[in-house]
Amino acid sequence: MKLLAFETATEACSVAVWVDGQVCERFQVAPRRHTELALPWAEALLAEAGIARAQLDAIAVGRGPGAFTGVRLAIGIAQGIALALDRPVLAVSTLAALALRTDAPGRRLAAIDARMGEVYLGAFAPEADGLRALSVETVTKPELVEPLQGNDWYGVGTGFAAVDAALQQRLQGHLQGVDSSALPHAADVARLAVQAYARGEAMAPERVEPAYLRNAVALTLAQQQALRKPASAAV
Repeated sequence: MKLLAFETATEACSVAVWVDGQVCERFQVAPRRHTELALPWAEALLAEAGIARAQLDAIAVGRGPGAFTGVRLAIGIAQGIALALDRPVLAVSTLAALALRTDAPGRRLAAIDARMGEVYLGAFAPEADGLRALSVETVTKPELVEPLQGNDWYGVGTGFAAVDAALQQRLQGHLQGVDSSALPHAADVARLAVQAYARGEAMAPERVEPAYLRNAVALTLAQQQALRKPASAAV
């Protein structure tokens, strides 16, 4: 199995190549440089792996949630390469990829800073062949997150540092540990994509859809300022 994977939904840019169980990756926290880095990294990684584009079985991509421009970029690149090669695409949850950043034995709550006082959330449980989603992914304010059941959870992602660590405080007592600096990696997108491919989940490039979660993905300056106002000020 040979895969090329992209993940650019956050401030991190990441590209990986999976070749028969071996994965090579380039990763950098590089805000606003994703467009500049993604394709050159892909070419370099393919060269390092000693394979040509035509040898790829599929293209994998982190479908979000995350920054609108980053999600759109990764999907656009993946679709373009897949269409040119007549290969399928495997769309992987960015939150699921983030949850793979830890090997904690318990359940995992992945959280990404969504800005504007909100976080993207997804709950997962480890399984022999990867991860099982425990909830529908959502975007919400940390103070509105429902209390977790049990105390075997591990928190991972920048959402736990957002809004003065409000999510971490909200779930105190339920979390065994937290890595609030973790960001999603293309290597984990590739790992999940290989499993998805085995389950028959590959799709035609034109069928790939981003997971923005927000109804409005682009807000005016006035709308953003209104969202930042305290509730009492908006009355």
